[in-house]
Amino acid sequence: MRRTTVLLLAVLVALVYFALPKLTESLRESYLEESSAEKVGRAITHRVYFDIAHGDEKVGRIVLGLYGNALPKTVENFRSLATGEKGFGYKNSNFHRIIKGFMIQGGDFTSGDGRGGRSIYGNKFDDEGFMFKHDGAGVLSMANSGPDTNGSQFFITLVETAWLNNHHVVFGRVVEGMDVLMKLGTVKTGGSDRPQQAVKIIESGVLP
Repeated sequence: MRRTTVLLLAVLVALVYFALPKLTESLRESYLEESSAEKVGRAITHRVYFDIAHGDEKVGRIVLGLYGNALPKTVENFRSLATGEKGFGYKNSNFHRIIKGFMIQGGDFTSGDGRGGRSIYGNKFDDEGFMFKHDGAGVLSMANSGPDTNGSQFFITLVETAWLNNHHVVFGRVVEGMDVLMKLGTVKTGGSDRPQQAVKIIESGVLP
């Protein structure tokens, strides 16, 4: 019995001695691959700008970095709507819904109240993926009315909104103008969280 126990212990020691370094290295390589993939996915491929006014006051510019490597279809939709190259887009549209401590929402350039908008692919297009999270302020995400109902509407978070993960497609983040975003998040609103004075995108486009 004692001999059997000794043999088993010897086998276990050998397994730990030879297998553990390989397992550790394998886990390390896997972690590095995942980290590298996430970095590639989060790489900013396009920078869209919005020049924004609140009533008659020019508030400033927000620049949004887009994750085109990870979500090319969603990013191309947003980029094209920002330039207006398809004959329609975000210029002169409003942020129709602002909730303090949550988010600002815009992109409805057809009805202006959250019921309209359209994508460059047609009325709606499918969710492209949920690899990125609503993990803080300045996250750019697609607004929708359920699964696979992306159009042109989007929102930018003012705080972490983890409950939206896996329900809305995150495809970018604010890279400049966080102060402008936070200022917009405090404007006075009325019914349906609509700003009392229009918050308008007076110019939009893509930076080189």
